[in-house]
Amino acid sequence: MIPKFLHRLCDDAAVFPPGNAPLDVAVAQHLEYRASAFADLVGPLVVPMDRVTELDLGTRMEVALTAPAGPGSVEAGLRAADRTAGVTVVAIEVAVPDSTDIDALRTITQDIDIYVEIPRDARRDAIFDAVDEFGYRAKFRTGGVTADLYPDEQELAASIYEAAQREVHFKATAGLHHAARNTDPDNGFEQHGFLNVILAAQAAHSGARVGELEKILAIRDADVLAGLVAGIEGQRAFASFGTCSVREPLDDLVALGLVPPL
Repeated sequence: MIPKFLHRLCDDAAVFPPGNAPLDVAVAQHLEYRASAFADLVGPLVVPMDRVTELDLGTRMEVALTAPAGPGSVEAGLRAADRTAGVTVVAIEVAVPDSTDIDALRTITQDIDIYVEIPRDARRDAIFDAVDEFGYRAKFRTGGVTADLYPDEQELAASIYEAAQREVHFKATAGLHHAARNTDPDNGFEQHGFLNVILAAQAAHSGARVGELEKILAIRDADVLAGLVAGIEGQRAFASFGTCSVREPLDDLVALGLVPPL
């Protein structure tokens, strides 16, 4: 049984790097997850908007669509999803390319969760303002295939603090492979831990400042983090994170005693 606090924590991003699973393989695997003892841990299958018509489901499935081309691509992508049997779109994850008119975000009026990726450049504050004004959610990039895609503790802490101040829910994408902050033994990248992010988000909503959040994000002792997470009550402030391997976070949660052996 998955504790309620962890429900829908892991969005299934198997088709994205570094997993890069073929779409048919990702669909079959996701259906297995949804029928498993850990189904409650798993959120929607994340699919690029321009590939939604490739889905061949044979059953209903919740999906989150990514829109890397920006808000102008969302309407056409949703029309394509409507024509694809079995697809239930529960969220859209919108990028904001350099040339995007921020006001174009206003055109997304769907009655589902809209996540807007907050860029790590000079546009950050303006796009955060738009997300706040339009009632959307934020998406923070927490890793990738190169070291520069990983924000350090100060940068991520500042983003989490800003989201809490604005009462904006957020999700994370990429890089959260394990429960605690760690150094990847294969490439030397410094990776954030998903339990660190959960705790930092809860602390930010309880009034913690950026410096305190940095310290939480820097904790490397997974047992310490597990003990702190086990004591959290109420709704999770951090919506979810995309992972190309749901099994990785699941294995860590089982090892730490937060999820019973399955």
